[in-house]
Amino acid sequence: MNLTTAYLCDTYAGKENFQIAEPLLRSYGGNQAFSGSIATLRCFEDNAMLKKILAEKGDNRVLVVDGGGSHRCALLAAQLATMAFENGWQGIVIYGCIRETSLLNKIPIGIRALHAHPLLCHGKDTGDRDVLITFAGVNFRKDHFLYADTDGIIVSETMLS
Repeated sequence: MNLTTAYLCDTYAGKENFQIAEPLLRSYGGNQAFSGSIATLRCFEDNAMLKKILAEKGDNRVLVVDGGGSHRCALLAAQLATMAFENGWQGIVIYGCIRETSLLNKIPIGIRALHAHPLLCHGKDTGDRDVLITFAGVNFRKDHFLYADTDGIIVSETMLS
């Protein structure tokens, strides 16, 4: 990512359809900075749909997952993150937990999540794809654009330059 979130704030803050996420999420994964068109998933303590989506070609997109803020189990582990990277996903943002952080930090993909938790959730194949997701004071919509780096997360309706 060539544009920093600080630069984007200096240039676009206060403009319509420009949102700055509250600093709730921790950084994991080998890429500290990433950006792309948003795909969304809402699921609670169930990563079956997450697996299906990350198995698809990412086409430089970022998957935003509303895991309901659960701290009882992890939605993402190293195997899924590796699959996401191999399929061209730029990043995964999870309002929930992840696990295997030492392995995730070696995979060249951006990951943001609330915390780590050692228990992996069990898939029941429930969830909603490509729906409006709201957390961290931001509305995440399919085909909007997400920019993330060590300073934060920005969401815009249009691609920024």
